[in-house]
Amino acid sequence: MAKNPRQKQKLLYIQKILLEKTDEEHGLTINEIISELAAYGINAERKSLYDDLRILETYGLDICSEKTKTVKYYVGSRDFQVSELKLLVDAIQSSKFITEKKSLELIKKLEALSSENDAKQLQEQVIISNRVKTSNETIYYNVDRLHDAISKDRAVEFYYNSWTLNLGSPEKLKLERRREGERYAVSPWALCWDDENYYLIAFDEKREQIRHYRVDKMEKIELCDRKRSGRKEMEKIDLAEYSRSTFGMFAGENVQVQLSVDKSLVGVIADRFGKNIFITGDENNEDHFIAGVNVNISDQFFGWIFALGDKVKIISPEDVVKKFKKHSRKVSNLYKEARQ
Repeated sequence: MAKNPRQKQKLLYIQKILLEKTDEEHGLTINEIISELAAYGINAERKSLYDDLRILETYGLDICSEKTKTVKYYVGSRDFQVSELKLLVDAIQSSKFITEKKSLELIKKLEALSSENDAKQLQEQVIISNRVKTSNETIYYNVDRLHDAISKDRAVEFYYNSWTLNLGSPEKLKLERRREGERYAVSPWALCWDDENYYLIAFDEKREQIRHYRVDKMEKIELCDRKRSGRKEMEKIDLAEYSRSTFGMFAGENVQVQLSVDKSLVGVIADRFGKNIFITGDENNEDHFIAGVNVNISDQFFGWIFALGDKVKIISPEDVVKKFKKHSRKVSNLYKEARQ
């Protein structure tokens, strides 16, 4: 009688069964492992199973045993703990640049890294429907191509899209190519995840300045024959600092700003700018402190100041104070007109 060819795969199936069916709360007895193997058409004896478990343990699988009325075997430690997988699931769910379809696919792959019982915990926290998500399925190829260009020190060309409004069409919002379809040519230097979106930080060869672009709005990226430019300009900046100082990735003149901040907002300042910033007491208000921070001056920065209400005040430089006052008057006038 011919030997079942699957018998040679017995060790692999035992490992599969233990990884899928067991964890610290759920073990399997030798008889239950034998039954699971039988479902795959593999016969096993108790004595040979003990040898197989020892081989897998020697190989590196963390096989633990627990003795109550009988002995149960389970996988102890894994590459990822359930708490770590939950963090990754949350990151995928909250990422706008990952489509709903791809989010579900990635989460399904993460579930495969845990036991079936732990996977149910991950499924319970999946909330993707009605979240704001990109519809651009090509973003993953865009990211791969941009990484390829950076590693090969090559410039890139692409079309760049923006949302347009067409009230007379059934599709009111539509992505259309900017610059009347003219291709952009830039030197890619880094990819940055900010405010739930993915951005390319690049050197604009034509304008000779550092710019950033939403990766999900880029289309038909192609690597150029020419090498990247802007190396000297990029070496002058700290990319982590650049990301912190650029609100919502909107560009603007980089300036060191002095803020008078209510002490109750120390956590807000630390979360935004980190702990290594200039801080001193405010001589004019004992309930406040002075924070010196580098920011790119933009309407988004002013919006952040607005959101903190009367607990934060820009005190210098004077031209930034004037710009904020002008911005404030513009917003205030808009609501005055609305009341008339």
